[in-house]
Amino acid sequence: MQAEADEEVSSPIDAAEFIQSNLDLLPVPAFPGIKLYTPHPGSGLRRLDSAVDEDGDSLPPYWAYVWGGGAVLVRHIQAHPEVVAGRRVLDLGSGSGIVGIAAAQCGAASVLAAETDANGLAALALNSEANGVVLSITGEDLTAGAAPEVDVVLVGDLFYAPELAVRVSAFLARCVAAGVTVLVGDPYRAHLPLGTLELVAEYEVADFGEAAGRRSGVFRFLG
Repeated sequence: MQAEADEEVSSPIDAAEFIQSNLDLLPVPAFPGIKLYTPHPGSGLRRLDSAVDEDGDSLPPYWAYVWGGGAVLVRHIQAHPEVVAGRRVLDLGSGSGIVGIAAAQCGAASVLAAETDANGLAALALNSEANGVVLSITGEDLTAGAAPEVDVVLVGDLFYAPELAVRVSAFLARCVAAGVTVLVGDPYRAHLPLGTLELVAEYEVADFGEAAGRRSGVFRFLG
């Protein structure tokens, strides 16, 4: 009996079941046409196993929140649906899936959502289903490979750490060399490679943890 109890205690938590049971499915305040599974103070996200970085340190559950870079991309896509309409789109570092969902809602021919956090993959599947859109979801680290067969790459909030910024920039350069349009959304974080970017538009959007909006940019990656 004790062995059975120990086995039950040590069993991993099913991320999809946890998200559905402990997060609320709510419209995003700034984008009411999009619903996401949203944490609240009692959600207990720490009970989920965390993803780790290159050094083995636990990463926060980035997938559970809407960040400024994703928000500014959604704002731009909704204002200019022709950016994605009829095109094959990659949402790199998809997190909650808000950017990919917006692209699908604005007429993208297909959306590939890439996310390396296993819990984020579960959230992506649930959020896309809740919004009635189809996302192709991959847990592969695409930044390690060649440019995928897409027309547009959308990148939000992937320049928050120096090593990640270097790796992502190298991948985006390969995409540009292959003829892919790359749009980056970012609230001017420290490691944003401004020297390789061309500003397309600016919007005031809220970053996670901030009530007020901040100036955030949509940029074309030049390679």
